[in-house]
Amino acid sequence: MTFHGVNAAKQFKYMRELVPEAYRAFLEFDGKVFAEGALPVKTKELIALAVAHITQCPWCIDAHAKRAVKVGASDAEIGEVIFVAMAMAAGAAWSHGGLALQCTEKHRGATG
Repeated sequence: MTFHGVNAAKQFKYMRELVPEAYRAFLEFDGKVFAEGALPVKTKELIALAVAHITQCPWCIDAHAKRAVKVGASDAEIGEVIFVAMAMAAGAAWSHGGLALQCTEKHRGATG
């Protein structure tokens, strides 16, 4: 897929040409990370899909949605993952709200 006007397949091919060893190492690492282990592959893909929503990477959302479906994730599971990501993002904003209030308190004290 093309997002933000970028042809990812073309650019990934170019990255592979520029730094083949690093590219190969990343693919090997990725393969090991997403292999069956203490967590089943489906769980790993659902986690990756949630993280992709938090990092707001459309390519990762596409790739991990495809991989999640391939390993048997249901629409309901994917829907719940999206809401988990939403809750985490909202939680981060909520907790950082305390930081913002602390900063405003500091700045109000500094100006009078």
